[in-house]
This record gives sequence, C-alpha cells and structure tokens, in this order.
Amino acid sequence: MKIAVMGMGVAGSYLMARLHSSKHHVVGYERSTQQRHDSICAWGTIKSVLDEYCKKTNRNFDDFLIHDGVRMDVKMNNDVEFGIGLKGLCTYNKLGLIQDFIRDSEVVYGKAPKIDWLNEEYDIIVDCTGFHRGYLPKLKKDFFLPTYEYKVAYEDGVPFNDFYIEPFPGMSGYFWYFPLGDNMAHIGAGDYRKNHIKATDAFLKKYGGTVLATKGRPIRLATPGHCKPYYSGKVVGVGESIGTVYALLGEGIIPSMQCVEIFLKNMDDFPAYEAAVAEHYKVYDTVFKFVQKKIHRKFSIIRSILDVISIYRYMKRNEDRFGMNIRMSDLLKVAKA
Repeated sequence: MKIAVMGMGVAGSYLMARLHSSKHHVVGYERSTQQRHDSICAWGTIKSVLDEYCKKTNRNFDDFLIHDGVRMDVKMNNDVEFGIGLKGLCTYNKLGLIQDFIRDSEVVYGKAPKIDWLNEEYDIIVDCTGFHRGYLPKLKKDFFLPTYEYKVAYEDGVPFNDFYIEPFPGMSGYFWYFPLGDNMAHIGAGDYRKNHIKATDAFLKKYGGTVLATKGRPIRLATPGHCKPYYSGKVVGVGESIGTVYALLGEGIIPSMQCVEIFLKNMDDFPAYEAAVAEHYKVYDTVFKFVQKKIHRKFSIIRSILDVISIYRYMKRNEDRFGMNIRMSDLLKVAKA
C-alpha cells in the first residue's frame, strides 16, 4: 500500500521507523521546514519502555538518555511536600530520537498537503498531527490545557538535582522542572486556568538562569473515549490526534507509541483498530473524569472513592510503565488538595 504519515512528532516518527522495512511505500509529511522541525513539551519518559520501543527499530535508547531520575519532589498548593521514589523516569533527547527515527525515511518537509490530493495519491492517510488533528473531522467538544516551557541553562548550579513538580490548586495543571544534565533543565507548566506562564516566569525570577529556548502549545486531555471518530474514509488517527494523553500526568509519549503498535496490528481493519484503541485506553476515561471534577470543583472524595481506587490499582499494576513508586497516600494527597 501507499501510506502517508502526516506529522513527524513522537507518533509519526515512530510509525515511520516501524514501517521502514515493511513492504509498503511510506511517505512522511511535516509542515515545518527541516531546519525548524522541533519537539515541543518536556522530554520526560520511562527508560525501560523506551528501551523496548527502540529495540523494535534497531536503536539504542541509551544513546539519547540525558538524566535517569531517582526521586521526584512534589509541592502541593497547601504546602504539603513529599517525595516519590522513581524507577525509570528519565529525560532524553526527544528531538534527537524523533529525527533518528526518520533518518532513513522519505519525508517531505514544509508541506501540509490538502486531503483531496492525499486521497488520490494514497491508500491510507495516518493523522499524527497531534493536537491539531489536521485530517480528521473536528471534535464537537474538546478539552485541553495551554502549556509553556523554557529550556534554561544555569551558571552557578541547578536549583534541583532531580525532578520537581508543583500541582496547581484544584489540579488544573502543574509546574514542572525536568533536569537535562550539564546544568540545564526544562521548566514549564500547563494550566486550565491559564496561570502557566505566570508560574514559569516566577520560578525563573526566583532561581535565575539563561533562557535558551521558549516553547508553547496546547495539550489535549480529552481521551480516546471523547475523540471519535478515529477514522474517516482513508484517514485514520494515531496518537494525540485521538486523545492518547494520560490526563493525570499530562503524559503522551508512551501512550502515543502504544497507539502506533495497536495501529500496526490493525492497519488493514479500521473498525478493529477502533475497538482495540477503545479497549486499551478505557481506563483513561476514568482518569479524565477524575481530573475534570477536580478542575471544575465538583470533586468529592466520598462520591469518587471508587474511581480513585480504580486509578490507584491501574497505576500500581503498571508501576514500571509509569516509572515511579505508586502509593495510595500520595494519590490521596493530590485528590484532597
């Protein structure tokens, strides 16, 4: 088949690498020029999971590893502070890996072809355009957070040696500090109430540092259960275009790569793909409901205790995938804040 992959972010680039040795003719399209091609949002992921995905494409994740975390400090808005032991949470050269995934592939930069032309040229059009969802029908009701981030260099030592986050009141988002080695870090935030820039600038003013780069974009928290249709005609969505972000953490790298694997198993059967996506991400709907209630101040720990237990059990079963020690006491601190 002739396959067009639209968007060379995490999902699109990984899909290109996985299809590279296949029998199909695959062409990638990236609307940015090759010089301006970039990766927006913090470079945090889970080492053991990325190890396995990189092996599927004959790559070594250690070549892109920057910082292997040990502890993440959390400061709540009610001044409750606690630490979470880490077991694989790391930062990595996200853009470097994306570009390496597509190094041997046919990619057209600086172009976003119209759907009519794509329909004439290709058998499958994969929408990996992320939040933009550029080739699928627009969502009737979306839910997203604006995000803002600096890449910062420090001359006199970093303010934190490991991961640090500050959830905002009502869990409307959080500020993050992700270490990048060599006295550098990503600092940024996403916030439904749009205090993300204020919080990031306040941290920069407090701790100093030289801003090397500034990034910002929305991140979709609406889950796959709220992002149908997943396909329309020849177009099929993979990754954030169909809502594969874990709303509690704002994490989308691994969920998007998981979605690629689901697509590869079902690429000749879109209804089967839709069913497999719905099954895999159904717990995300529970998480999304929990986050929405917190943001809109409709949360009650008594009425939502079953959802809290469900989320805890899911994350506890998948500690290695989330890269941290999952404790009910920590989840309750977040829920009660």
